[in-house]
Amino acid sequence: MTTLTQGTDTLTRNALTVLQPGFTGTTAPDWLLRRLGEGLAAVALFGRNVASAEQVAALTARLRAERDDVLVAIDEEGGDVTRLEVRTGSSFPGNHALGAVDDVELTRGVAAELGRRLAACGVNLDWAPSADVNANPDNPVIGVRSFGADPALVARHTAAYVTGLQSAGVAACTKHFPGHGDTAVDSHHAVPRIDADATVLAERDLVPFRAAIEAGTRAVMSAHILAPALDPDHPGTLSRRILTELLRGELGYDGLIVTDGIEMRAIAGTYGIEHGSVLAIAAGADAICVGGGLSDEETVRRLRDALVAAVRSGELPEERLADAAERVRALARWTSATAAAGRALAADEEVGLRAARRALRVTGAAGSTPLTAPPYVASLTPAPNIAVGNETPWGVAAELLRLLPGTETGSFSGPGAGEEVLRAAGDRRVVAVVRDEHRHPWMAAALDTLLAARPDTVVVEMGIPQAPPRGALHLATHGAARVCGRAAAEVLTGGE
Repeated sequence: MTTLTQGTDTLTRNALTVLQPGFTGTTAPDWLLRRLGEGLAAVALFGRNVASAEQVAALTARLRAERDDVLVAIDEEGGDVTRLEVRTGSSFPGNHALGAVDDVELTRGVAAELGRRLAACGVNLDWAPSADVNANPDNPVIGVRSFGADPALVARHTAAYVTGLQSAGVAACTKHFPGHGDTAVDSHHAVPRIDADATVLAERDLVPFRAAIEAGTRAVMSAHILAPALDPDHPGTLSRRILTELLRGELGYDGLIVTDGIEMRAIAGTYGIEHGSVLAIAAGADAICVGGGLSDEETVRRLRDALVAAVRSGELPEERLADAAERVRALARWTSATAAAGRALAADEEVGLRAARRALRVTGAAGSTPLTAPPYVASLTPAPNIAVGNETPWGVAAELLRLLPGTETGSFSGPGAGEEVLRAAGDRRVVAVVRDEHRHPWMAAALDTLLAARPDTVVVEMGIPQAPPRGALHLATHGAARVCGRAAAEVLTGGE
């Protein structure tokens, strides 16, 4: 049953209601349960909170024992960005693989099965899908998280993903508005800038968000990006022009607007999290995502008090905060009303693997023979971006080891990586696994070295296949999820 502490005033409850904080550990801390009693309406889960599906289900049940309508959010995109399967790698390929297949029914099926699993764990808000058009192939943070570079393709798959996820009773949160695809900077570190004119933005970046809104997305996540054609002074998260006039007014969106992580340097390093939260709510955001990097009670208290103080000083209209809090409660009512959908949805356990197999692109197969002896798998490993993190395993080594016991592996990076691989591999056949070769000159140089010395080297590209295919055999998986590695290993050993 929902509980509210006696004496907690409406203003303070509303300030807590608009926060979506995280915490550390795999059980709910006392301070979090207490804040739920005081009006906190949402909790965010990250990889650090996940040990197993059963543990997450027990955790969310404990949260609902304190507040039955709590929104439990997670950043579960599938593919490279997974929290539910952070220790093993995802059972679902990411957006780029789905875009490569370009079967909207498959995308809808993948999202529905992902939603079913989230619902079974008690999660009812997913910060997905990414609707960003990957207009810049050098983008350091979106990449394979995007369905592709074609706005129409991204739009139809975004709509299919929203429909599939929400068929399981899990609210979709389409991101990152007004579009993070044409950036060369990661907003975890600084404020990216998009200098495209308003016509390009309307005909490219906004197209998938229009499709998501038409499909009924229950939430939209703002981006900490500066788009001067839309607002020369404020990043999207803090822009009334972008959130209220464009998203609500011109695009007609009436659901929940959630900020991207307020502790990201694009906001925290320029405005600070307290002032940034106030400005975001004033601009039209309804919920503040916090907790990826800050996950303690003091952060919640600081943000609550900053919102309350801003209302009392006149900086933030009280009715704007009340409206934001009501949108949070409206989403909670929707999730409560649709919770049975996830329980009733039929399972499709293999849809992710089927999708990964269909996304695989093989080049240079003529005359190439399957691996029959255990190879040496050399992972040419770039620095991970913060969204993906470095906890989740990737590659093909684990799957090849399963199929070819005795397979050996190593991770290499930087200048001289090619020579290091040759020394480590000995006389074994080399399988070189790369991620976005086109973005990393050292990686391309390592492949040059390997292929010059060992022309029979197999190359598996698990990022965006922008560089020309090369190697005795070249496999493009369009993502680094566990199932993408399995699909590649099957082909390498002459299977599926």
